[in-house]
Amino acid sequence: MTFPAGRPRPAAFLDRDGVLNVDIAYLHRPQDFCWVEGAIDAVKTLNIAGYLVIVATNQSGVARGFYDEAAVEALHAWMNDDLSRHGAHIDAFYYCPHHPQGTVAHYSRVCSSRKPGPGMLLRAMRDLPVRKEGSFSVGDKDSDMEAARRADVPAYLFTGGDLLAFVRQILDELATPAASESPPFAH
Repeated sequence: MTFPAGRPRPAAFLDRDGVLNVDIAYLHRPQDFCWVEGAIDAVKTLNIAGYLVIVATNQSGVARGFYDEAAVEALHAWMNDDLSRHGAHIDAFYYCPHHPQGTVAHYSRVCSSRKPGPGMLLRAMRDLPVRKEGSFSVGDKDSDMEAARRADVPAYLFTGGDLLAFVRQILDELATPAASESPPFAH
């Protein structure tokens, strides 16, 4: 993956299943996709605020043989097409197709990109002009929180509801001077 250089900007690292879309087991087809409430507007708000919006998602369905990498990439392209109709976009998608108990030999292994490993976030920070200051991660699982901690990025646990309201709360918190004094993983 090659990205153009640009001025460094903070990044919003978003998990996919359970944060952007309703989490159904092994989602890989657009017809099964359903945006979480407020997700499209949350992405647009981040775009307008100048954030790089980066999706980092475990996709063990590849290792388990339920779908292939082409299906993951097609779904991500569909997501961006749908977002573009609303004036929003995701700057980059990172996914880990590996799982140590996978049934597809090529993908059946331990991988530092698989969350709770920080690999996807670290790779995005190398590939893109990410400014760590102001960056944050949103996930719905402990593994998302751990990956962000290992990448030294503040993490916020999304437990459902309106993603736009959740993101606005994070942006408000990051905009206040007291935010820099609070422990980064207490959210």
